[in-house]
Amino acid sequence: MTCGHHCDTHFSCLSHVPIFDGLDKNDKLDIARTALSREYQKGEMVYSAGEEGGRLYVLYTGRAKVFRLNPNGKEQVIRMVEPGDFIGELSLFSSLPLSDNVQATKRTTMCILDGKELKALMARRADLAFKVMDELSRRLESAENRIEAISLGSVTQRVALALLDMAGGKEELTLPMTKGDWASHLGMSQETLSRKLSSMQEEGLIALKGTRGIHLLDRQALEEMGTE
Repeated sequence: MTCGHHCDTHFSCLSHVPIFDGLDKNDKLDIARTALSREYQKGEMVYSAGEEGGRLYVLYTGRAKVFRLNPNGKEQVIRMVEPGDFIGELSLFSSLPLSDNVQATKRTTMCILDGKELKALMARRADLAFKVMDELSRRLESAENRIEAISLGSVTQRVALALLDMAGGKEELTLPMTKGDWASHLGMSQETLSRKLSSMQEEGLIALKGTRGIHLLDRQALEEMGTE
């Protein structure tokens, strides 16, 4: 089933991806004609490391997590994928197989784009190529910052900075993942994360609401913790 048949291209997956904002209707149609739309249930794998790549996956609705497994089978969550995000891009530019695992964390719809068509369009449209490069640069910087935080930062620093980052300028946040996945993303055990959150709550820095809600009560103290 093509994306063009499944959904009107004006509100299709392409319309939700920032890197495609500057494309005209004909360019979007060229991509949409070769796209597939697939739905994944919660817990279902979108793809696994080692599989053949060559496609770009665009998350249309739902949420998924990107993770890797070490030789002992321990999971390391790389990032969460939200509507409008794309994954699988590294396999477009090399002959190597996919290196990450991607699993739907809720009912999710992916639009799967043909890599050859996309690369041909990037060759014609330098602005699209630069948008992809910009997004990849942001991901690389984020990965390097996370490596630095895990290598050099204390548990307190990592949790404080993560809370501030997820909250943005707001005082309340809802975790976009389970606490187990969040702990993995921060490079610590779930037990360690739970103890630290409980400690922060006892100190009056945060208030935990339900399983994923967190209210920041003392932003200044959290900022100081993040720079210690």
